[in-house]
Amino acid sequence: MTWFLDHVQDVLDLAWQHVYLAGLPLVIGLLVALPLGWLARRHRALYTPFTAGFGLLYTIPSLALFILLPAILGTRILDRNNVLVAMTIYTVALLVRTVADALAAVPDDVNQAATAMGFTRARRFFAVELPLAVPVIAAGLRVAAVSNVSIVSVAAIIGIPQLGLLFTDGFARTFYDPIVVGIVACIVLALAFDLLILVLARALTPWQRAGAAS
Repeated sequence: MTWFLDHVQDVLDLAWQHVYLAGLPLVIGLLVALPLGWLARRHRALYTPFTAGFGLLYTIPSLALFILLPAILGTRILDRNNVLVAMTIYTVALLVRTVADALAAVPDDVNQAATAMGFTRARRFFAVELPLAVPVIAAGLRVAAVSNVSIVSVAAIIGIPQLGLLFTDGFARTFYDPIVVGIVACIVLALAFDLLILVLARALTPWQRAGAAS
């Protein structure tokens, strides 16, 4: 506790970097996964290649990806853009199947009713299918958020500043205080992401609250 009180600002600075490296890929990954999941849902022939293919990306070891990306992107090894790209890849890998399955769970009679009311395909997607798929997508996004918070810490091994540096610093000095603080900070950050996504999902699905109240 004494170590934490003496280094509060340092921990907050690292936590902010962690939020940026774990949070921005969540947003970008979701924006990429939405059209890919829609295509997988729309065209049955694409479902297995898309869900299985993108799912395989998640099996790539994070440290290997952090090291390989500079050669692919032409960036420096210490460029945090490497981490942003890697985390976006992992987010997409987790969300493509989630989006496809969430859209598939929308009842056919609802889609047919929207079509009968004159909704175009695009309007039906944004006004009917996507809102009804929000709870399932949000559940997948919560998993991706916790995963991102955990994986980002690995980037400390290549010198990218974030909460993972507390682990490497503590290990290097055989000093457990920063390690414990880092673990607690990562848990708090993961819970904060989870709560934020849950609140946003509930705000976007007011009919669920109305149904629960009735």
